[in-house]
Amino acid sequence: MSDMDVFAAMGIGGFGKKTKQRQLDPNRFEKNKRSETIVSSSAAAIKTEDGARPLATPSAHVAPNSEEQDSDSEPGPAPPPPQPKDDNAGEEPEFDMSDDDLDQSHFPISHELILKDHTKVVSALTMDPSGARVLSGSHDYDCKLWDFGGMDWRCKPFKTWEPAGSYYVHDLKFSNDGQQFLAISGTTQAKLYDRDGEELGTYVKGDPYIRDMKNTSGHVAELTACAWHPRDPQTFITSSLDSTIRIWDVEDRRKQKTVIVVKSKERGARTKVHACAYSPDGGLIGGACMDGALHMWQTKSNFVRPSLSIEGAHAKGTETGSVVFSVDGRTVLTRGGDDTVKLWDLRSFKKPLVTRTGLATLYPQTNAIFSPDNKYVVTGAGASSKGARGHLLFMQKDTLETVKDLEVESTPVKVFWHSKINQVLTGLSNGQICVLYSPDMSANGAKLLLNKGPPRKATVEDMSDAVSAPTIITPHALPMFRDSEIGRSTKRKREKERMDPQKSRRPELPVTGPGRGGRVGASATQHVVQNLVRDTTRDEDPREALLKLAASADENPVWTAAWRANQPKPVFAPAEDEQEGQEKR
Repeated sequence: MSDMDVFAAMGIGGFGKKTKQRQLDPNRFEKNKRSETIVSSSAAAIKTEDGARPLATPSAHVAPNSEEQDSDSEPGPAPPPPQPKDDNAGEEPEFDMSDDDLDQSHFPISHELILKDHTKVVSALTMDPSGARVLSGSHDYDCKLWDFGGMDWRCKPFKTWEPAGSYYVHDLKFSNDGQQFLAISGTTQAKLYDRDGEELGTYVKGDPYIRDMKNTSGHVAELTACAWHPRDPQTFITSSLDSTIRIWDVEDRRKQKTVIVVKSKERGARTKVHACAYSPDGGLIGGACMDGALHMWQTKSNFVRPSLSIEGAHAKGTETGSVVFSVDGRTVLTRGGDDTVKLWDLRSFKKPLVTRTGLATLYPQTNAIFSPDNKYVVTGAGASSKGARGHLLFMQKDTLETVKDLEVESTPVKVFWHSKINQVLTGLSNGQICVLYSPDMSANGAKLLLNKGPPRKATVEDMSDAVSAPTIITPHALPMFRDSEIGRSTKRKREKERMDPQKSRRPELPVTGPGRGGRVGASATQHVVQNLVRDTTRDEDPREALLKLAASADENPVWTAAWRANQPKPVFAPAEDEQEGQEKR
């Protein structure tokens, strides 16, 4: 006899009320399923003896289901090859699943989730290492933090702030442990935040009047990008338009550790650094410049000159969007502003291994990334006209040939593929963030929103509980009815209010040192100079000051000296006394 039978015999088998478990809808992911807008360039058309004829290619999320269906029950344009009919034997090559189609099914792009809160182009996008939070920056000057575990069906961020006022956000990077992140905007100072968006510090800016960039404590021009050291959590680099890449210590915000001055062969010997990156082992620092050059520095060197350099990597005068190292550290991927994506081999750093052209670049922050398995390259191509749809391209790493052409609502700018949750994030030019995932291959992330199920509706029992247990307030417990002891409580209250600067109306203290908060600061030298030459005109009586000059004005007049010789003398009637006047009357 089992334990449950014993409990039933004792009469305690049904003790208590069993909680109802919420059943999730098995078709809950269908509402986020993408429409079939995926176009495969490798299987766009099949040439036959009669000529080229277009082929309808199924999307990635339809291909696995089509293999399980029988050709007799599902007559379609692409029946599976295991059971072909005799009358279709001549068209059998048209139905074969190629290797490219098998590889396409590994892309987690069958479903999508739209995060819409920005109003302008998403220029910076990243995720924490765990894949729980999304960090985005935009040209609307805002940074936003999204949490998949805490979001509901409205998909709104839990924190929004402006890191640098009315400046564009250029780059955002989480640290390797995910506890803090860097925010790079159009200012000269990088900012450090914790994972909840609270500011931890601002790094110093340099002196713009110093010509030698090695002698400045920080950047003197607009920042463009940043990167964390892959192995040292206390080190990161920043690039700027002042022709430098600076290596910083997280704890030292007053001065950088090392300065890499990028020299150009153009006139002026300066250029603008638009992208920077660390190699996976931290041994190399890469930088792409405005003059089209691509440089590599050994981190153990003195950074006087680059270890590897190639001039004309991209077109001169264009802004390179990203520099990315592969997992093995042997190849480098660059996304140029000249509508190209190039793959470079560090062992023969003379010309690119392969070049892909014709990728429209509408925003300088457009980047390109490697897939987590290092087999594909993902980047965005701009829309051909205003209001047209953009393209998210999945390309083979070796040849840069398009494996998948995924249409999105507008121009994709930033792309991020998280290896842990296997989801692809894309920041679009219309302010949306498109999260691509697959219910089968992806884990957590965007799936958490639908795994929660619909919100529970309030029942009659909930309302009755609220009515049956009202809040009881005793009248004399309120402050307005409380009998306070005169003298003791008021004294403490006055002392407490005196410590409050707002209630006591205490004037603001003078700012010492450099100014802050819009107020101009003062130094000890300024007060000394003011006391040396002191203006005392406000302390004097104006009437007394004028009477001092009356005697000198009579003796030596300046304006009436010409009339002194012929000026008639005034003749006045003699004054009579009051007594004499009365006697005459």
